[in-house]
Amino acid sequence: MLNEPNQDPLSQPVLAPLTRAAIFLVVTVKPERESYAAVRSFCGDLAGLIRAVEFRDIDAGLTCIAAFGSDAWDRLFGNPRPAELHPFREFRSGNRHAVATPGDVLFHLRAQRLDICFELATQIMERIGEAVAVADEVQGFRYFEDRDLVGFVDGTENPRGSVALEAALVGEEDAPFAGGSYVLVQKYLHDMKGWNALSVEAQERIIGRKKLSDIELDDAVKPTSAHNALTVIVEDGKEVKILRDNMPFGQPGRGEFGTYFIGYSRTPRVTELMLENMFVGRPPGNYDRLLDFSQPVTGGLFIAPSLTFLEGAGEEQPAAAAIATPPVAFDQPSGSSVRDTSLGIGSLRGERNE
Repeated sequence: MLNEPNQDPLSQPVLAPLTRAAIFLVVTVKPERESYAAVRSFCGDLAGLIRAVEFRDIDAGLTCIAAFGSDAWDRLFGNPRPAELHPFREFRSGNRHAVATPGDVLFHLRAQRLDICFELATQIMERIGEAVAVADEVQGFRYFEDRDLVGFVDGTENPRGSVALEAALVGEEDAPFAGGSYVLVQKYLHDMKGWNALSVEAQERIIGRKKLSDIELDDAVKPTSAHNALTVIVEDGKEVKILRDNMPFGQPGRGEFGTYFIGYSRTPRVTELMLENMFVGRPPGNYDRLLDFSQPVTGGLFIAPSLTFLEGAGEEQPAAAAIATPPVAFDQPSGSSVRDTSLGIGSLRGERNE
């Protein structure tokens, strides 16, 4: 379903305010044609389902974003494809590995209450459960002062207002998918015993911020390997942003403590360059020391098309040739290689939002 000419597409709620609870649900579509048809049909009904559950508590701020992976796109929607949709790029260097894991559809549910997220997830699976298999499901929560479980505030530099819109939403550079957003997700598990054995000062040098005050360390004392140094991407003297909505999760009884990373961006290249800096290093070898204590166990790249696209998707069938198209091959970069760090993304430039 293409956006109609001269009609501004209505985006999914990518720019919605942060919430106290979230569910991240990743599924794979079963290989039968009927399964793909069921998921495609559901796309047109999702908005109504959200409204029905949302109405039970308007103040809870329930939203849900549906996003789709590269391997499933052709069978679900056919051509055209989003210009930069491809399988998750793995990065590997030493014992650090940004791993790719299966996932055809991501549902990102957010609200001020976990129970209303839970209800919507239940209704979604009631509708498509026979057509999909669950690859991963995480229930996230806000932790005290918007802190990660490692004790630092997460998301301080998130863009706001027009800068967030410019950073997160596809524009006229890919007009059929304007208003969409590329979504990269990773589930990280933390070695809390090892992390807590560090001094506060050592932790601050790894993150690049003061733990209590959240003030950024001065460049004179902040290591170039600090997490917030390696994840800053600058082009033509201006910082290029992504929009994060990370959530802590865990099961203390099982010793599980983690962060679910989710980043929305106008182009996946920005987030991928951040990951390359973290895992390979900038320059190579100068990697993010947080990875000595935090390991990704999932990884996926999706696109959240516009709501306009989704509402029309259930009305159309993809071309037969598209249904038979195998997953797109994608050459994954070597972790030891050095790529050109120029993003080449034209007008995609976000101002640093202090």
